[in-house]
Amino acid sequence: MGQDQTKQQIEKGLHLYQSNQTEKALRVWMRVLEKSADPAGRFRVLGCLITAHAEMGRYKDMLKFAVVQIDTARELEDPDYLTESYLNLARSNEKLCEFQKTISYCKTCLNMQGTTVSLQLNGQVSLSMGNAFLGLSIFQKALECFEKALRYAHNNDDKMLECRVCCSLGNFYAQIKDYEKALFFPCKAAELVNDYGKGWSLKYRAMSQYHMAVAYRKLGRLADAMDCCEESMKIALQHGDRPLQALCLLCFADIHRSRRDVQTAFPRYDSSMSIMTEIGNRLGLIQVLLGVTKCWMIQKELDKALESIEKAQELAEGLGNKLGLLKLHCLCERIYRTKGQQRELRDHVVKFHECVEEMELYCGMCGESIGEKNNQLQALPCSHFFHLKCLQTNGTRGCPNCRRLSVKPGYV
Repeated sequence: MGQDQTKQQIEKGLHLYQSNQTEKALRVWMRVLEKSADPAGRFRVLGCLITAHAEMGRYKDMLKFAVVQIDTARELEDPDYLTESYLNLARSNEKLCEFQKTISYCKTCLNMQGTTVSLQLNGQVSLSMGNAFLGLSIFQKALECFEKALRYAHNNDDKMLECRVCCSLGNFYAQIKDYEKALFFPCKAAELVNDYGKGWSLKYRAMSQYHMAVAYRKLGRLADAMDCCEESMKIALQHGDRPLQALCLLCFADIHRSRRDVQTAFPRYDSSMSIMTEIGNRLGLIQVLLGVTKCWMIQKELDKALESIEKAQELAEGLGNKLGLLKLHCLCERIYRTKGQQRELRDHVVKFHECVEEMELYCGMCGESIGEKNNQLQALPCSHFFHLKCLQTNGTRGCPNCRRLSVKPGYV
């Protein structure tokens, strides 16, 4: 298969893919991969296969094609191709919740910079790295990466990247419980879709609606949450987007749990868990198990709640997801307080505070924990964040957290 024929077949696959004929598109692209002698064409078709498998939630296949793409990039001996292939390798590992590997591959991308195309990929590299740091609950570094990605998006006038970063920032603030910002950023993403997204994939609309649904639920606006989640799910079903279907099912379950309708919530959690397990989203599984635990607690089935916690704890420890562990210690504390088991209660209180210290989830001004309840937060240029009210009340001459870290202990 020559260069021109390769190009025609890739375009044919793209047309089929955009028409929701995904399996036909995959067959066309696989044929190109087998028969084409053009390395640049092979590189491009591998990119198509990586994107398609990412959207279907076939993350192990995505990783397999990313590894092949690296070999093709080396054959081409072009730094642009090599940077793009390492970014795809980073994204594949991000989807499989291998966050340390993601960070490592992102750093490789950033060290290879030099050409215009490579520099344009910097924003996407920063976004992937930010998502990985967020998966590890390293909030300051996650925020630094997201803000860097946002700067690249603005400098390159890349509205699609800006939309994706806004969704990640919505997720970031939802996790540390600044629900005003958790809603603001996906709303901003939805605006970008409305203003610029005429030719974009519908996944951008679905993604922004899902993150809005999460924020609305946490704010107690359950009807709005349901509307947004239904719109997101509709697009996810149309496009066979399994990862987003799993997230929407989780959100539906959480909405029903917020209404204390446990009997409707449980089957949604089960469906979400099934897809999360199938695609390998272990971070999502932790969220599902947290929801299931809370349902058992509503029903006062404390032993069943502890069984769910045990499964979630194993996953959180395996991933290094410290926020998941903190939430689990908090739930254990409540369960053992109800059971009157003082020794276990004290053990989880100690572990809870260790997690807070490790993640620096406290305000450096008032000393109170961050992420315990809905609070407006403000980040300083160093990406340490504080209660907005504390900054307004006390002002700041530099960051108190950074000052404390720079003070070295003297000799005793």
